[in-house]
Amino acid sequence: MFDALPLERPETPLLDRITGPADLKPLSERQLIQLAREVRAWLLWSVSRTGGHFGAGLGVVELTVALHAVFNTPDDRLIWDVGHQAYPHKILTGRKESLLTIRQKKGVAAFPKRSESEFDAFGVGHSSTSISAALGMAIAARAQGSKRRCVAVIGDGAMTAGMAFEALTHAGHVQPDMLVILNDNEMSISENVGGLATYLSRLLVSEPYNQLREGSRKVLSKLPLAWELARRTEEQVKSLVTPGTLFEELGFNYIGPIDGHDLPELLSTLKRLKHLKGPQFLHVVTKKGKGFIPAEADPITYHALTKLEKPVKPLALLPEKTLEKPREKAKKPKYSNVFGQWLCDMAAADSRLVGITPAMREGSDLVRFSREYPERYFDVAIAEQHAVTLAAGMACEGMKPVVAIYSTFLQRAYDQLIHDVAVQKLDVLFAIDRAGVVGEDGPTHHGTLDLSFLRCVPEMVIMAPADENECRQMLTTGYEYAGPAAVRYPRGTGPGVSIEPALNSLPLGKAEVRRKGQKIALLALGSMVAVAAQVAEWLDATLVNLRFVKPLDEQLLLEMAASHELLVTLEENAVMGGVGSAINEFYAAQGLQPQLLNLGIPDLWVDQGTPEELLADCGLDATGILAAITARRQAADQDAVASSSGA
Repeated sequence: MFDALPLERPETPLLDRITGPADLKPLSERQLIQLAREVRAWLLWSVSRTGGHFGAGLGVVELTVALHAVFNTPDDRLIWDVGHQAYPHKILTGRKESLLTIRQKKGVAAFPKRSESEFDAFGVGHSSTSISAALGMAIAARAQGSKRRCVAVIGDGAMTAGMAFEALTHAGHVQPDMLVILNDNEMSISENVGGLATYLSRLLVSEPYNQLREGSRKVLSKLPLAWELARRTEEQVKSLVTPGTLFEELGFNYIGPIDGHDLPELLSTLKRLKHLKGPQFLHVVTKKGKGFIPAEADPITYHALTKLEKPVKPLALLPEKTLEKPREKAKKPKYSNVFGQWLCDMAAADSRLVGITPAMREGSDLVRFSREYPERYFDVAIAEQHAVTLAAGMACEGMKPVVAIYSTFLQRAYDQLIHDVAVQKLDVLFAIDRAGVVGEDGPTHHGTLDLSFLRCVPEMVIMAPADENECRQMLTTGYEYAGPAAVRYPRGTGPGVSIEPALNSLPLGKAEVRRKGQKIALLALGSMVAVAAQVAEWLDATLVNLRFVKPLDEQLLLEMAASHELLVTLEENAVMGGVGSAINEFYAAQGLQPQLLNLGIPDLWVDQGTPEELLADCGLDATGILAAITARRQAADQDAVASSSGA
């Protein structure tokens, strides 16, 4: 057990000899236990230097060692759900040292990534996909006559999503040879871990029991009534001591729950399960943050760890004189904090308001709201589709739902947004966090598509704030709009403007001219307004804060086209389908052909790195924007010279 992050690089003599899972095969049980200790130590030390997901990985160290020791990866397919759990997997599959580059530009990815390693059987970033993917692989293996095994490891949180149960239902129907492991780290399904449950789990995977079970099935299948009676009797006996009746009804052979930190028990169970036919379901109970005392005590805080330049021991272990808290400078609020404050203020003003989140209470800053208005707060777990249709149902009955959701998570509920909310013109406000480039988590988490997929939805209002005060005003504007509305804002802090306490709204569809200049007009949206202001000063350009993607300020756009030689649109969204495309379409519809330059996220997947690095790569820092404008003007000048020479 560790009560503090390691200050020095840990000694890992056994782990240092592991170049891949094949090196685990000859190790004794005692050596594998030692290996698990060294993996946990390395994970603690390396993540303290890089930052990254933390608690989930600590909880599956023994399970990861057991899986790679028993199964023949990468030929056997191992699929991790979400990927927060996959750091120990990366350590054991040849990426121990490179883990020190995790989430950095050109470094190891934060999640399993097929192009990174043959051991990463399926790329993930969002939850609840593992069972579907493993089922697809198992069906393919059967079609190809292959003996390879397919294993999905899914957390109890990810099991709350409908997609997981859709896959379970289908697997029960097609009966492939596959194993689903439920990593239950919150005791949310059952606390039934004890002597009787452990004994029964061993019995259910034993060869004599399964031979008897299969033989009985063949004999009694000729007597349908007798077989049905035997099957139901077995299920009822199991249900007395196990929580797996649901999974049995779905067509799985349920085993568990077993202690996910008892490595000998895991090894024994997995060795037996490896040879069983049909869909198997193993329920293991683990402790999130296992082995690190602060993380065990507070798994939510230690879900991920911020990079520590100089790791220190917890305050309780330091000399008493150091316990005095240093004075902190006033911090700028994050956009999520602005939303959290607004939500509480609006809830106090309007009793119809309800707040909905798909398991992102802390990330979306709904903690205070959940405490002050518990009866109006709904965390639906990892179920984005349900969250949106739940909001639609509430709106039908006169409530005012606000759905707090990350940009990339809203992608999963797109049909519900269209069919259940927008088509019915229901009054739902979407507070879309993590819009634009978010940084180290990579392409699965960048919110660079939302403007494109929202803009085509009829009668939807879409806004993006340039600063914190404008964010508050836009939330009020969207809340007051009688129909679906979205406010999309970036991760982190804004420019630091003062926030007015009043719940004021903005004129619908009206942009703001922040600077009047010559020849060039920068039409910037949201996070791009601040960087555009710097470029506008350099070029003596006009700066327009667009504010609205839909509806556009058409009158102002006509004025800009009439008074400027070049119009430059700037957005932290895909150029294809974004606000630049909307402006292009407007001018085309008017029969106008102003000189336009659309700048945004190019047509590629943006990798991981700091937001500053990634925006620079996309040409969306001040230097890149200036270079693009300069190149366009030079090309225009050359075209003009060529035209005059030809004339």
